Amino acid sequence: MDRKFSVKGGSGSFSNKENATSSVNFDSATAADRAKEGDALDSASDFETRLGRISGGVDSFVDSLSASRDCHIPPDVPEYYDKLVALVDGEVAKYDTGRDSGRWCRDSGNSPLLDAVGKLSRVATALTGFPTESKYSVPLSRGNSVLQRAMTFLEEEFRWLLEDSAGGGEVDHGNAAAAVPSATGKPKKQSSFCLSQENDRYVLSEPDSAHKGDEGFATYPPQIMSRLSKTATAMIAAGYDTECCQVYSIARRNAFEDSLKRTGLEKISMDDVQKLTWESLEGVITSWTKACKRCVAVYFPGEKKLCEAVFPQWTGINPGLLSNLTRGVVIQLLNFAEAVAMTKRSVEKLFKFLDMYEALRDLILVLDELFPGDASPELKSETASARRRLGRAAVGSFSDLENSIKADTGKIPVPGGAVHPLTRYVMNYLKYACGEYKDTMEQVYQEHARSDRHDEPPEPDGGGQRAPPRSPFVVQLNEVMDLLDNNLDAKSKLYKDPSLSYIFLMNNRRYIMQKIKGSAEIHALLGDTRKRAAQLRHCHKNYTWETWSKVLACLKDDGLMQGKGSVNKTVLKERFKSFNTLFEEIHKTQSTWVVSDEQLQSELRVSISAVIVPAYRSFLGRFRQYLDSGRQAEKYIKFGPEELESSIEDLFDGTPASMVRRRS
Repeated sequence: MDRKFSVKGGSGSFSNKENATSSVNFDSATAADRAKEGDALDSASDFETRLGRISGGVDSFVDSLSASRDCHIPPDVPEYYDKLVALVDGEVAKYDTGRDSGRWCRDSGNSPLLDAVGKLSRVATALTGFPTESKYSVPLSRGNSVLQRAMTFLEEEFRWLLEDSAGGGEVDHGNAAAAVPSATGKPKKQSSFCLSQENDRYVLSEPDSAHKGDEGFATYPPQIMSRLSKTATAMIAAGYDTECCQVYSIARRNAFEDSLKRTGLEKISMDDVQKLTWESLEGVITSWTKACKRCVAVYFPGEKKLCEAVFPQWTGINPGLLSNLTRGVVIQLLNFAEAVAMTKRSVEKLFKFLDMYEALRDLILVLDELFPGDASPELKSETASARRRLGRAAVGSFSDLENSIKADTGKIPVPGGAVHPLTRYVMNYLKYACGEYKDTMEQVYQEHARSDRHDEPPEPDGGGQRAPPRSPFVVQLNEVMDLLDNNLDAKSKLYKDPSLSYIFLMNNRRYIMQKIKGSAEIHALLGDTRKRAAQLRHCHKNYTWETWSKVLACLKDDGLMQGKGSVNKTVLKERFKSFNTLFEEIHKTQSTWVVSDEQLQSELRVSISAVIVPAYRSFLGRFRQYLDSGRQAEKYIKFGPEELESSIEDLFDGTPASMVRRRS
């Protein structure tokens, strides 16, 4: 490696253009010493022994150099220095064969080489400030050449330690990203909303669990961690901080990118995002969200710990290394988020937008921990800006739910007055939005409202107590519910039979009530259901009057009684015939109508029986005696009270039912 080596701390500068792997030319005395000691350098223990013998002399020389600056009498270079140079050069040559990278790293007994390199660099630093033409120029040049070769060797070993020796460390991150806590502390699952019309269930597609290859991310065996730290310290102390940091950054960036690829994240341009179908983009968003959450829970904290462990003595280096590493990854994540936020809004995109919003919200918290205070302000600002854009996209998608309700103007009524598919979709959509994303939706709409009010002048304070303003999300939620109610009212008018229109309204309003009551989150947002319960009772009352008032009219005394307590049999026979005809028609028709809620179905049947059966029993008891017995009575009296009650139980089952006749 050709480089200019500068000894920091003075004006002296020494250059060496020789190849780093070439042999160093010593004077004859040094070469002889080196030849004599060659065999003694075959083992780590010999090296450590030799180093121990000369360490004291080298340290004394460094101390004398410091003292000589005051007395201006520089000491002579001791033979300890030449032996140190030879010792380091021989040890580097022993391992630097180019054929067995990492051999020195695997030899745990050779850490003394780092001590020797450290002493050599301290001598070079101590010689700083002496004139270049002094008696130190040749020894210093010789030492710098060996030091440069040692640094080149350590640089390669440092790279090998980072790239090829990573293993399962003591920390097992496991499934840390499978259920990453959001800023609210509630575990979240990424999912897509899909409604099955057949069974009224919304299906959630869950992401894969965390990739099992990342459990030991950013961790190394303890002995490797120790060697990494010592090697980095030796290189930085010798003035090779730039090379050391460059090797570290490249190695960790490559490891980071490999880990992100294993989550399924791939680089994709903004133009390509716009061209993808939503079905394809959903999968990419799922991979992106999983990668972002792993960065939050595993990757970024792991890199911070690794950086602090490798450079414990060089705290000034850590922020720069961490910033360079995370910035590239964060920018990649933000570019995709910006592209997704620019796609066309639609109802089905809401929950993916919210997943991404939450991921960036959690990312901002981690960035604040990695770079406290004013560190990396641009990166934090860009992340917050991308999050806000996703928030606006989410607001736009939720607003499309209103448009979908307005656009549902079909003219074909639902058979049997059943719950309309629009009602099922909207209520399950809202239940999922409020149940899984309530806090996030609240936050998104609060930010959106603040943005809208940013340029508005403040309202004057009237001085009186005012009710606290409602949440913007609650306001929007109530607007959706009002639209749905109006839409259902319009659809009820599609039925030609007014009774069926009331059954339709009861079915849908009961369904809405049950969904609200069944979700604590949506119930808390929409408030109590007393108003809706009153509307339901009103529909029930109207249905009863519309359907059964004519039937009850057949059981009245008006027009039956003649003078002296006699009964007009002709009118009586017509009353029984009308009752039978009306009841049979209602039974035939309304047994095919649908009331899917069992409680509502039971309530309707009970209320009908309570109105019809007692009135019929009373009418029958008072007037059957005026009909001739035998076949004439059976001709007009087709039902007993029990049969009537049994026939009422057939109503609202959705299938035609046979009439229960009076048993003879």
